[in-house]
Amino acid sequence: MLASVLSAVHLLTVGIGLGAIFARGRALRGLASGDAGAMKRLFFADNFWGVAAALWITTGLTRVFGAVEKSTDFYLYNVFFWIKMALFALVFALEVTPMVTFIRWRTELKRGRTPDTTVAARFIWINDAETALVVLIPFAAAAMARGLWLTT
Repeated sequence: MLASVLSAVHLLTVGIGLGAIFARGRALRGLASGDAGAMKRLFFADNFWGVAAALWITTGLTRVFGAVEKSTDFYLYNVFFWIKMALFALVFALEVTPMVTFIRWRTELKRGRTPDTTVAARFIWINDAETALVVLIPFAAAAMARGLWLTT
């Protein structure tokens, strides 16, 4: 039962994450063009993006190291697992600067200051790259789950 729940949550998180990163991209485009309500939409989408990341990491680590479904070796000796992890690591690396900036913007707004949003236009391409990577990850995951490219 635990394996089924973890698998379902891990899969449903793709919908949450893809929807969030897409919505965040739209909000960034609005922010870059001067839309007054875009900041609120940006933070709302970014919150869901953070929830998706937490769910992916939690369910993923549990599935790999908890041996609830497949053995840890199944993952560690599967090249598609490493491709999936590389794609996820790339998303995470791209995310560091926007994440820190959005935290700073939230802090500034709470202090009654107006954040400098001139970098929003630069974050659009980062967001678009992350969106593309999130779309690619399930393809690597599907190949991995079927045991393709297993090494021993």
